[in-house]
Amino acid sequence: MALSTRTQLSQGERRLAAIMFTDLVDFTALGQRNESLALSVLDEQRGLLRPIFKRHGGREVKTMGDGFLVEFPSALNAVKCAYYAQKTARELNSSRPEARRVQLRIGIHLGDVVESDGDLSGDAVNVASRIESLADSGGVCLTRQVYDQVQNKFELPLTSLGLKTLKNVNLSIEVYRMVMPWDETRTRSSNDHDSRRIAILPFANISPDPADEYFSDGMTDELITVLSKIKGLRVVARTSAMKFKGERATARRIGQELRVGSLIEGSVRKIKNRVRITVELVDANSEDQLWNETYDRDIQDVFSVQSDIAQQVAKALELRLGVRESSALQQQQTQNPEAYSLYLKGRNRWNLRSENDLTRAIKYFEEAIGKDPRYALAYAGLADCYSILGYYAYRRATVVSPRAKELAEKALSLDENLAEPHASLGQVLMNFYFDWKRSASELDRALELNPSYATAHFWRATHYMSHARFDDCLAEVKKAVDLDPLSMIILTDAAKDLYLARRYDESIDQYKKSLNVDPNFPIAHKGLAEVYAQKGMNEKAIVEIERAIELSGRSVFILDDLGYIYARAGRRDDAVKVLDDLDRIAADEYVPAYGRAVIHAALGEREKALAWLEKAYEERSFLVYLKVDPVYDSLRGEERFSMILEKMGI
Repeated sequence: MALSTRTQLSQGERRLAAIMFTDLVDFTALGQRNESLALSVLDEQRGLLRPIFKRHGGREVKTMGDGFLVEFPSALNAVKCAYYAQKTARELNSSRPEARRVQLRIGIHLGDVVESDGDLSGDAVNVASRIESLADSGGVCLTRQVYDQVQNKFELPLTSLGLKTLKNVNLSIEVYRMVMPWDETRTRSSNDHDSRRIAILPFANISPDPADEYFSDGMTDELITVLSKIKGLRVVARTSAMKFKGERATARRIGQELRVGSLIEGSVRKIKNRVRITVELVDANSEDQLWNETYDRDIQDVFSVQSDIAQQVAKALELRLGVRESSALQQQQTQNPEAYSLYLKGRNRWNLRSENDLTRAIKYFEEAIGKDPRYALAYAGLADCYSILGYYAYRRATVVSPRAKELAEKALSLDENLAEPHASLGQVLMNFYFDWKRSASELDRALELNPSYATAHFWRATHYMSHARFDDCLAEVKKAVDLDPLSMIILTDAAKDLYLARRYDESIDQYKKSLNVDPNFPIAHKGLAEVYAQKGMNEKAIVEIERAIELSGRSVFILDDLGYIYARAGRRDDAVKVLDDLDRIAADEYVPAYGRAVIHAALGEREKALAWLEKAYEERSFLVYLKVDPVYDSLRGEERFSMILEKMGI
């Protein structure tokens, strides 16, 4: 059979097709040992495969010795056919001696073919023939082009084998392996080891001044942002990547834990206004270095370094950048290096989430804006600070939420193509203003601009849950977990969403998984206690909530849950004592009304619960889940409860 040449591609009918190659493993050697046996096995192979091809819409183009060339109308048809061919062969072989077994290898590619006199030629045919030889006995290999068509449509995992150099093929091609149900080692998902699923590890600070660590952390954050602009890349979020800061883990182990196929790591050395940035791209599967570079630049050139790194990574992973992507990579949010340094310090503090750190972050962001009043990301950072201050009730939401909204809108007025302020505005409008339509629009726009933004997926899931759209919520939070698999906030929120969907056993499993990542995370213990309480497992609930209170330093947001769980367990006096404690604390600091409403509801005191809920509505505190939270099931028939939901627009 003739393979592709430029002359052939100019003749005949050209079309897109899925091409399958099959052959018999070690057939030539078998023929040399026992020709009659080899011919018998060959006949059995043909009798086995031809009905399967036909059943899946395959057109047998030709046989070539012990192999078939088959054309399919779709990649999915070809992939399903390959699986059933191997499954049927395996069943046949189970009752046969080894010498008589039909041992198949199959390769599939999707691309242009040219038909002439019933035969097919073209690059797609050439590639498919090379892919087939990479498959193991009983295995199926396919190219990235096929994978892109069938992912999420085919039930078996497809795991990346990385980029492969094929004979007579100019460009390296990413190859995937079908993981069969009978394989001893199964990957966890179809995303495992995907070379275009990438993590940027924390850059090492090798500057003389340890205080410059904010700059190396900032380089990590900014590369995550820049690389997220490239279509085709899925970038793991900062919180998961930061788990490996200072660790001496192998690329393979990090790849397994984060389910990525590629890693970027490096170091930053900053001396006054000069920086040296060393960076390398590593294949997490083979631990091979794919690309590396060292940049010696003035600090004001750091933006061009980030852009160049992104372009080199895209090139190494054979991603083509469109005009818009190339333009986006060249955009610089500020030309002022001092403003940039202050912004990085602000984000560093914001990520720590404590009240003191948020206050420090506000100072840095404000100073950055003082240096560059048109620095959109600094306004977005400020918006996030005020939003979190209100959400965690460090400050009254009615005081800080207008400021958060104003700042997010200011950031968007300066650059409407930034995902961060769209997501921030969406979250503020959802949690504090109950402006559901505009909130959804802002969150959707954030995800359109940056599909790798895990926080936006997380907040979009919350929006779906607020309206009891359980399936949409769980699908969205799954995307957030996939992008940020070690984030405790996101892992525990995934468990909470299962709880709110009344899938209690699944919620318990998810909370336990999150506690395997961090056993000292109080919110996970708090959530697990809530699920146990709903299931009537009161002793376990009390153990978990007491552990949460201890870990949180007696946070009022967790203390009120203790009162609720005591009430559920029939320990009325203990629940009332918690209410008294909250009233005493409220004399000196802000205590949200929502928690006391929960306790009164569990005590069966409906009027008091509704009064506190009405106060919570005025405070705009923690009401986003009111429509679905099982703790309020006893109040759902009350007119005052329905009126609150009506005022919220849900």
